[in-house]
Amino acid sequence: MTVLFLNSSSDRYGSSRILIEVVKVYKNAGLKPVVVLPEPGPLQQYLVEEGAIVRIQNLGILRRKYVNIPGLLNRLSMNYKAYRFLSQLHSEFKFNLVYSNTLAVVVGAQWAKLHNLPHIWHIHEILLGPTPLVGLLRRLLDRTTPSPIVVSHAVKNHWDNKLEVSKPTVIHNGIPYSEFLEKPGIRPQELGIADDHLIITMVGRINPGKGQLFFLEMAKRIVSSYPHCHFLLVGDPYPGYENLEVQMKHFINEHRLENHVTNLGFREDIGSILKTTDIFVLPSILPDSFPTVILEAMAAACPVIATQSGGASEMVVNGETGYLIPIYNLDEGVNALISLILDQELRERFGSAGRNRVLKEFSLDSFRKKIENHLWQQLRRN
Repeated sequence: MTVLFLNSSSDRYGSSRILIEVVKVYKNAGLKPVVVLPEPGPLQQYLVEEGAIVRIQNLGILRRKYVNIPGLLNRLSMNYKAYRFLSQLHSEFKFNLVYSNTLAVVVGAQWAKLHNLPHIWHIHEILLGPTPLVGLLRRLLDRTTPSPIVVSHAVKNHWDNKLEVSKPTVIHNGIPYSEFLEKPGIRPQELGIADDHLIITMVGRINPGKGQLFFLEMAKRIVSSYPHCHFLLVGDPYPGYENLEVQMKHFINEHRLENHVTNLGFREDIGSILKTTDIFVLPSILPDSFPTVILEAMAAACPVIATQSGGASEMVVNGETGYLIPIYNLDEGVNALISLILDQELRERFGSAGRNRVLKEFSLDSFRKKIENHLWQQLRRN
């Protein structure tokens, strides 16, 4: 049997890392994976090395910037071209199943429906608007995907209220943890930080929802009283949001934070950076479905401070593995940081509890078993 996988990007951030694990599960189950990516990128070579066939085609990926008349016309044109490309690919591979990773990929659902193929949609998003787009996706899900996978109960609760036919199945993300358990940390001096400084890290691709400016607001408040703290930002801008990185640089310069904040940009060595981190912060200001980076930070034994913005509340146990704070509540974020800054024993206790929790509750083996069980259920359904 051959499976057509469609992904919304060619990077190796959160949802793409989950795709890698799903492809491995399907391949180990005896299925042949053919993956279509919207452009060349680091994910392409990785998938090829894993034994997948990879093709490149603009899939008409939905982004907020296209929610206007010219943008929608552009997406319609790209989706039509992608539809024809998938039909040509089908004549070569004779697909038995279509798997679409993230709601940004819409062409696969309709294409599968018209070719009488089962369709699996792996939903990583809590989408608040615009209303016409949410309505379109709701109708597509109900028509094409009996049992979409959702990455958290927060995502399930969001879509359950909208769907009439589709019944989402929660499968929490699981990733390989060896990088965060075994690799040594980087010496702070290699990052331009004094050895005796306490390192507070945020990892996330720069976009309006991740909260980088909120993180910098906390840094501004903290370093005035605790100058031995150094704040690390890791992640590059999502295409179209380069202006946010400019705003971040302006904020750092305006408030004279150059000696207290370092923006590392994109890095491959996240495991080593987290092993050097004393406190991890994910200050998302928009709903964040199930941020994989929190699993990474917990595996690296970092105490975690995260906003109550979606799936984080299913990962972090408040007062046991870290702190959950209201979205954009600067006072609570600063107070949570101060509690951990002043108490090394508390940091170590939260970090150890977080590592134990992630290995027990969000193991890669559990993820793989649930993905495989879901796969056979969908094939039996058809």
